Amino acid sequence: MGSTGPARRVRLVLAAVVVVATACGCGAPRERIDGASAVASSFAEAARSGDGTAMCALLARGTREELARSEGTTCDKAVVEQRLSTVGPVREVDVHGLRAMARFEGDTLFLSRFSTGWKVVAAGCVPRPGQPYRCRVKGG
Repeated sequence: MGSTGPARRVRLVLAAVVVVATACGCGAPRERIDGASAVASSFAEAARSGDGTAMCALLARGTREELARSEGTTCDKAVVEQRLSTVGPVREVDVHGLRAMARFEGDTLFLSRFSTGWKVVAAGCVPRPGQPYRCRVKGG
């Protein structure tokens, strides 16, 4: 059988899958988990200290804009007014490709990885059985 047969096509498809998986950042190596966890911890610390400027710096641009627009004020004022209940250290971080979920006691954050690093896209999130999480801070 020549090199243009089905076996060659299977090898090419497998090679393409490996390239795509590598490029998308699929999987959760320790570096991704640590990066998402560090941003989540920094956001939680800023929330506990009431530092709206630091919190907004850790939010994704779309989330900052939506929060300010929906509250009719600046991001730093609006995010503090949400009174997020992020308590204690990060309990668990799940990373799937360029998305992450960080759980705290009393709060869940959702993060995305951008060219500038991990950013919080939703905060103040609580689970709802059989439905998506309900988040007090989220992007548009």
